[in-house]
Amino acid sequence: MINYNEYTPIEEVLSNMVEIKFPNDDTTEGFRKVKETLQRMGVPSKTDNILYQSCHIFHKRGQYYIAHFKEMFAADGRKAELSDGDLARRNLVVKYLTDWQMIEPISTSHTDIVGNPRMLKVLKHHERDQWTLSPKYSIGVKH
Repeated sequence: MINYNEYTPIEEVLSNMVEIKFPNDDTTEGFRKVKETLQRMGVPSKTDNILYQSCHIFHKRGQYYIAHFKEMFAADGRKAELSDGDLARRNLVVKYLTDWQMIEPISTSHTDIVGNPRMLKVLKHHERDQWTLSPKYSIGVKH
């Protein structure tokens, strides 16, 4: 479990995210593909076709990270509490993106806890119109 408060330095928040790079140094196209793919990865509603996005791609100071939406809150200076389940889901997302050769993690710290595939739904591209894609965090919106 990781707890952040409004005084947690951004460096500490960044150090807990998963820093990545893109294969073949294709940053612009790689960023776009990862961002779109992350919109189709998350936790489904039990009653409706709503998919709640779990992770985001984050760019800060020339570096790229895969971050759980709660880590994004912390990066904005808000309180956030990440459970082991949250970290396991983020790490599962990183594993999938790595397996699909969309990213290359800089470190291996994300492999300590990896979630069960049942904790994450991944929509195929052609299924996205049948679902409401709902991010829990909106980039650039401070509260």
